[in-house]
Formats: sequence, structure tokens, C-alpha cells
Amino acid sequence: MATVQSFDRITVEPGKCGGKPCIRGMRITVRRVLELLATYPDRAALFAEYSFLEPEDLYQALSYAAATVDDERLSIDRVA
Repeated sequence: MATVQSFDRITVEPGKCGGKPCIRGMRITVRRVLELLATYPDRAALFAEYSFLEPEDLYQALSYAAATVDDERLSIDRVA
């Protein structure tokens, strides 16, 4: 199991979750954690539902996402 440099809770294993970045070797991807953060505005409710997650897991998922996003701007079509 490899950890991503400076993200000791983000792991990548070729045979797990299609090689996508996961939290602490578990079968929960960084993307899923980001989706949970968007879905649960109340962190207490998130931790009640997903008791295996820790605050540092959320912090590193957000930090990892920010570090992997390009500074490239994309145009977004807006519907009026």
C-alpha cells in the first residue's frame, strides 16, 4: 500500500477501488469523502453515520483535492 506524499492518510492500492485514492487503506475513496462533506452540512451527523471516519480524514481529503486541482479555468454554460 502506497501513501501519497505528505498525505499520510491517503493510500493508493492498484487492486482496491480501481487504484483510486482512499482513506487509510479502507474502501472509501477520497471522492466519496468529498461527496459526504457536500451532503452532510453537519459534521456531527456525518460522524454519527460514518463512525470510522476521523476529522483528520476529512481535512486530508479536502487538502488532497485542492492539491490535485489544476489552476486551469473551465468555462461553464449557464442556463437562465
